[in-house]
Amino acid sequence: MAKGKVLSIHTCGQASDPMSTHGEVQAVRHQGLRGDRYLSRTGTYSKHHAPDRELTLIESEALEALRREHGITLEPEETRRNLVTEGISLQELIGKQFRVGEEVVLEGIRPCEPCGYLEEITGKKVFEPLKERGGLRTSIVRSGTIRVGDAIAELAEAEAVAAVPTPGG
Repeated sequence: MAKGKVLSIHTCGQASDPMSTHGEVQAVRHQGLRGDRYLSRTGTYSKHHAPDRELTLIESEALEALRREHGITLEPEETRRNLVTEGISLQELIGKQFRVGEEVVLEGIRPCEPCGYLEEITGKKVFEPLKERGGLRTSIVRSGTIRVGDAIAELAEAEAVAAVPTPGG
């Protein structure tokens, strides 16, 4: 079963603002992260809330490959992703539920491909080099606190079903 960890946490209060780095953050079920533009619906792509905008992740390994293969250094907060991970293939989590830390359960929805806006805001030509390794878009299935250093682990099917709260619960 896939396992990794959270290296850094980032949020941004308004579209285009710089990302802030945190030691921990509150994940709110089916909404987003406290203090982040997508929870407050002030993000660039917030007109219509969608589950795949609640929390985004990117692999530190993708950032290292970007530096090594293309000579481009993209700092974790420049990625515009909420969590930077290590040691886990995010692509393998699409369509699966996984735990972050002790409380939070996420569901991988789809890849988080880079966009022209990322190039515009960073001034770095990352669109092509980050294709197919731009990260993962997720839905928050269970609320809780995410901390730097938290383990990330795919849930077994029986455990995933148990992770979904019952209506009214």
